[in-house]
Amino acid sequence: MRRQPAAYVDMLQLVWPWMLAVVLAPLVVARVAPRAPDAAGAPIRIPYFDEAIAWSSRRPVSRPRVRQVIALLAWCALVLAAARPQWTGDPVSLAVRGRDLMLALDLSGSMREQDMKSRTGFEARIDVVKRVAGDFVARRAGDRVGLILFGTRAYLQAPFTLDLDTVSGMISETVLGLAGEQTAIGDAIGLAVKRMRERPADERVLVLLTDGADTASQVDPLSAARFAADEGITIHAVGVGADEEASMRWFGDRRTRTRSVLDESTLQTIARMTGGRYFRAHDAAELEEIYRLIDALEPIGGDDEVFRPTRELFHWPLGLSVILFALVALIGVSGLGAAAVARGRGGGGGG
Repeated sequence: MRRQPAAYVDMLQLVWPWMLAVVLAPLVVARVAPRAPDAAGAPIRIPYFDEAIAWSSRRPVSRPRVRQVIALLAWCALVLAAARPQWTGDPVSLAVRGRDLMLALDLSGSMREQDMKSRTGFEARIDVVKRVAGDFVARRAGDRVGLILFGTRAYLQAPFTLDLDTVSGMISETVLGLAGEQTAIGDAIGLAVKRMRERPADERVLVLLTDGADTASQVDPLSAARFAADEGITIHAVGVGADEEASMRWFGDRRTRTRSVLDESTLQTIARMTGGRYFRAHDAAELEEIYRLIDALEPIGGDDEVFRPTRELFHWPLGLSVILFALVALIGVSGLGAAAVARGRGGGGGG
């Protein structure tokens, strides 16, 4: 859409417009300051002056009026630069967020079980989780997202950040066994609470995903959940893995049985104590739907804050002022040469 000329005027502004009053300073000084007396004295006699004039084809010309006009323009450009002109861009909306969202992903050995049915067949639990959780994080634009990985121990893989691409990349690069083969649900919750309790956000959410029962925590999961509830942290618990699934392969039916036993009762209690919800994902489609439901439960929308980006323009008039003042100086030097020519002719030249 083509802008009207008035729109461009509205996009230009001066941070310190009162500086424009200084533009009258030279006129005030010229009116008030007393005139300097004319210098008296004999002209400078230059040896071989006539010969030098003869060698030159240029006629020295005095330009006092041009010099004054250029000096005035240079002063005006300098004053305009001091007023700090800025270009104000089109309004940009930024969504105001107040949510810290932490993901805690189980990397215990049982996550390598290939019992999660997807469009392409049966996949390992960890592969489905990495894909779905990565997509979930990518949709949380505006939220501060962190990542905890846990197995036998719980580790903070990514602190809270707005760089969702980095967090998604860390999820896709996770390796089973990195945190041990067992499951420390209570320690993962405790670490999340430790990282979130000092955050100023009004809404703090932990999404806990596991396929088993707590077997390695130093902190009891329910005690950790109680601590989270006291800190106002909501926990959504997600249990993954098929209890028993029949799948078709090239070589016929194959029955697989999960080696981990999901402690749904504890996960349900954790979610209930903290005001969250418990979800059960038997396959990839259910896990994708669960993360969509969590998106709905924890919407990222909110009141938008509008700002207009600005760009400083003072360097343009400042550069012009420097160039014009340099030109005034050159004209002044030329004027001195012209005066010397006149004096030399008046003084008769030779030395």
